[in-house]
Amino acid sequence: MSATTSPLPRTGSRPGGRSARIRAAVHRAVEELLADETGELLTIPVVAARAGVHATTVYRRWGSVGELLTDVATSRFSGDIVVPDTGSLREDLERYASDLAKDLNDPDTLPLVRATIGTAGEQGASACTRERRQQLQAILEREQARGHQAPTVERVMDAVLAPLYYRAVFTDQALTPEWARTLVSHLLPD
Repeated sequence: MSATTSPLPRTGSRPGGRSARIRAAVHRAVEELLADETGELLTIPVVAARAGVHATTVYRRWGSVGELLTDVATSRFSGDIVVPDTGSLREDLERYASDLAKDLNDPDTLPLVRATIGTAGEQGASACTRERRQQLQAILEREQARGHQAPTVERVMDAVLAPLYYRAVFTDQALTPEWARTLVSHLLPD
């Protein structure tokens, strides 16, 4: 190395490097373990063994099962539902609710939601709904930009999102697209 050149400082992990591979392996391990019907307790050592990494690596990066589940949920629920734009608030919300019902029925999604909320509490609940709130906000802002009145995002979350999550997480009742659309009709009566 010449006197005029110096090594570049390391500024963190490289995208797609070892760190990204470990994160992907650990996330995949969590999803596989949640999908397994074995009833095995989800712990850092169990996740690490399934991912093929040392438990210390997982503890260092995430610290606890709750933080790990929150990260997996945040990653999983980011951008997974397309925000509809039909030109009608009612139709947008009906399509959105129907799509969310289908997503919550997914055998990979529901165990993750239940585990994240059950283990990470409020932080986990936020990870499962943060993106949903932003999506609903986008739908409502678009309606206002059209010059129409729209309910508040809190009202839509209470009327549409909350019943969907409640039914998915705490009951064995079906989340049908038809039922999801009725939530919108209660929110926006004719």
